[in-house]
Amino acid sequence: MPPLKLRLAALRLLFTVVVTCSLFCDIAKADDPYRFFTWNVTYGDIYPLGVRQQGILINGQFPGPDIYSVTNDNLIINVFNSLDEPFLLSWNGVQNRRNSYVDGVYGTTCPIPPGKNYTYILQVKDQIGSFYYFPSLAFHKAAGGFGGIRILSRPLIPVPFPDPSGDFTLLIGDWYKFNHTDLKAILDKGHKLPFPDGILINGRGPPNTASLTFEQGKTYRLRISNVGLQNSLNFRIQGHKLKLVEVEGTHTVQNTYSSVDVHAGQSLSVLVTADQTPQDYYIVVNTRFTDPVLTTTGILHYANSNHPVSDPIPGGPTIEIEWSLNQARSIRTNLTASGPRPNPQGSYHYGMINTTRTIRLANSAGQVNGKQRYAVNSVSFVPADTPLKLADFFNISGVYRVNSISSSPTGGGIYLDTSVLQADYRAFIEIVFENNEDIIQSWHLDGYAFFVVGMDGGQWTSASRDQYNLRDAIFRSTTQVYPKSWTAIYIALDNVGMWNLRTEFWARQYLGQQFYLKVYTASTSLRDEYPIPKNALLCGRASGRHTRPL
Repeated sequence: MPPLKLRLAALRLLFTVVVTCSLFCDIAKADDPYRFFTWNVTYGDIYPLGVRQQGILINGQFPGPDIYSVTNDNLIINVFNSLDEPFLLSWNGVQNRRNSYVDGVYGTTCPIPPGKNYTYILQVKDQIGSFYYFPSLAFHKAAGGFGGIRILSRPLIPVPFPDPSGDFTLLIGDWYKFNHTDLKAILDKGHKLPFPDGILINGRGPPNTASLTFEQGKTYRLRISNVGLQNSLNFRIQGHKLKLVEVEGTHTVQNTYSSVDVHAGQSLSVLVTADQTPQDYYIVVNTRFTDPVLTTTGILHYANSNHPVSDPIPGGPTIEIEWSLNQARSIRTNLTASGPRPNPQGSYHYGMINTTRTIRLANSAGQVNGKQRYAVNSVSFVPADTPLKLADFFNISGVYRVNSISSSPTGGGIYLDTSVLQADYRAFIEIVFENNEDIIQSWHLDGYAFFVVGMDGGQWTSASRDQYNLRDAIFRSTTQVYPKSWTAIYIALDNVGMWNLRTEFWARQYLGQQFYLKVYTASTSLRDEYPIPKNALLCGRASGRHTRPL
């Protein structure tokens, strides 16, 4: 028998081989292909509302190029920052399983310095659906740098509708004629943003309208994302019905609507059939719950038709909250459909699992040191000098405090802190968003999708649970909260990491209405969380340190 030291060395070698194989076999299976992208981020002149502005272009495009992928693909995105300031991309709705290091927000990821590049390595693990990417720093989102993400089902996984004849991305959002630097300066001086100047469809507003071409009798899929800075939008097409089929990665019950509300940060898919008289029709997008109402139009063109669009522009909902609330409640998960895996989406019976914790979150607005700020449970988030995830990895003390934000509203005045709330890995929790303000809110959680189990007006109480949908609530990553109302969600905390929970109203996010949810486990197993990428950028107090190799 070999000596004990040799046997232990052999066992250590075997363990290393097994762990390494488990990591790379999970990431790089033969049926999980790689898709490579090389992007150059630059400034350039754009004219979305007919006025020259400084925009952020990706490979010369505004909006940026779409990402096309299939469930479980590995996305290798090499981003060259040719701006004169740091830049960072985030992936709205892409869950980055076990890898919050590449989430692309400053709490987890160092910015790309000017003149440098960084390669994001993402896997769209067990995901399908419609999402988008955007720049997360320095109010860059107001200049562009965003684009669509579509994740198709694997060929053997059935989709609950026939293949459409075409698949289009429509990025809609409010827009300003001011450059993003001017908007940022307004916020930095402690003021609120003015009302937007217009609405864009795929980077175009009047007089340069966007257009789509359909063939008579065929059905098309439209993936609609609200990439704007704050306003809820209503989308409709003159004379055509919209069949909702997917919301942020979940196949829905296929209800048909005359128009759909798409709130800030949200994405969805509708099917539209070209079943009308061949001619041009208005595509209409207008703001919701605003006075005045902003409206923009595009054109749906029937091929081989020379009949122009005819007035009037079809009207839609504007300030009606009850209409929007009823539509939101009607959006439910299709329990008969498969998701990204070959099993029914409804097989996860979330309504039969007891929640172990309730977190109540209330948004508020106010002044701190004479400047406008926004808060969650009275805490207005301020970025630390080092990404929080790197502080954890390198055991750097003093960057943030765990549970520096309360798990329920305090009712006190707004104060500044780097707010982090810790929760246990594999817990099943309830979060209630309480909106006591008179404007609509929109909330997003990176790294996760959640069940939207209830929403209603007034104050939430424990009795509100009696009206929860515990069977087929929609499973998504962004949800709205109506004025003077609440929305409740259930989340299975199955993704270890540091995850940004934020408003999608970008001025509010910039001025503090966000925090980080730290999903914690003491385990160091690769099954629970990937190690820090060997190409990770290091900044702040983590500068000059060394990461362990993958």
